[in-house]
Amino acid sequence: MAGRTSGPPRQPLSRQRPKVAALRKQLPNASRQRPTKQKLPGKPAASARPRRARKEDPGAKQVRAAEVYRRLTQVYPDAHCELDFRSPYELLVATILSAQCTDKRVNMVTPTLFAKYPNAQAMAHAKPADVEEIIKSTGFFRAKTKSLIGMAGAIVDRYDAQVPGALVSLVTLPGVGRKTANVVLGNAFDVNEGVVVDTHVARLSKRLDLSRDDDPIKIEQALMALYPREQWTMLSHLLIWHGRRICFARKPKCAECLIAELCPSAFRV
Repeated sequence: MAGRTSGPPRQPLSRQRPKVAALRKQLPNASRQRPTKQKLPGKPAASARPRRARKEDPGAKQVRAAEVYRRLTQVYPDAHCELDFRSPYELLVATILSAQCTDKRVNMVTPTLFAKYPNAQAMAHAKPADVEEIIKSTGFFRAKTKSLIGMAGAIVDRYDAQVPGALVSLVTLPGVGRKTANVVLGNAFDVNEGVVVDTHVARLSKRLDLSRDDDPIKIEQALMALYPREQWTMLSHLLIWHGRRICFARKPKCAECLIAELCPSAFRV
């Protein structure tokens, strides 16, 4: 082993470092104080944070839900389905196209589509490439084309080319789930079979604490239990309109919201 280099003898570790307590005694009083916790820039004040959702009595929740509906009908008296259609067939086609697409974009595409394929018989015999070219801008156009032609063929074969007016029949058609069936039944047949749960309805239901579920079926069941059947179709329109105009996903306009005081998630202003 190599020997130590020349120099002063090494002191034991206990003698090399003065004790912390001794060092603190040498510091002025201000230096010994613990630093205060600084407020992070941009952090909302306590009064501007969302209120915590409390466990609500079922009766009180029913009353609050009814008041939410009443106020929204005052704000949006003309709320309706924003897809353009003239028949159950056109609404069914438009609703299938609206998946992962805005209603505005669908309404730009459907006039050309309906001019070429005005009914189920025409759509059933359409060439996939022709339909894809027309609906390409709506996204997922290959899958949607397959659903449209398959849906139309099933209607021609099973229902004499007429869109059925029953949920159990609609959900058997290619590309048609419960949400699409509820849209068609509520708006084309005036039948309140259920509540349409899209992204807006799901988001607002959670923010308003009308449902704490993420599953659309469970959200629909919760809303159906809170509201009378005759309000189910309009309820979805009201929530969708409010979600598109005020209660945005990223930056909701709580200061402009007329139901903010009924919303456990609203920012206090």
